[in-house]
Amino acid sequence: MADRYYIAYGSNLSIEQMKIRTPDAVIVGTSVLEDWRLVFRRYATIKKCEGFQVPVLVWKISEQDEKNLDVYEGYPRFYTKRELKIAVKSLNGDDLGKLTAMVYIMTKKAVKVRRNNPLPNPYYYSVIDEGYSAFRFDDKILKKALSEAVSLI
Repeated sequence: MADRYYIAYGSNLSIEQMKIRTPDAVIVGTSVLEDWRLVFRRYATIKKCEGFQVPVLVWKISEQDEKNLDVYEGYPRFYTKRELKIAVKSLNGDDLGKLTAMVYIMTKKAVKVRRNNPLPNPYYYSVIDEGYSAFRFDDKILKKALSEAVSLI
């Protein structure tokens, strides 16, 4: 099987949790999804939105890791998959070039169902916040997503 890459923007920023879910996974580096926006519909998702950015962690995963993630993410009922071409930097900031990676995006039906209850639980949010801190992502993006979820209530 060819190398498979996975884009994480939510709780899978947690190295500890990924060790459990995806024991073969290795961090490749970071990237920024241009013209995408982080949103909460109880859980994190992303949506196309011009002028926005989402910082992400890029993992190299095995076939079994992907199967494990499919179960965890509720694929295909709760999240769908999409392939994105992204520019990746090592954790040291070195340019690693472009690669194609898979990302989970919440289904329209799941988004609609959770629109009335968009707030993430505190533990889930704290895991993402810790990931933002660990990888030096701009936490204004995360805080904005949370405040927008609060405004939906």
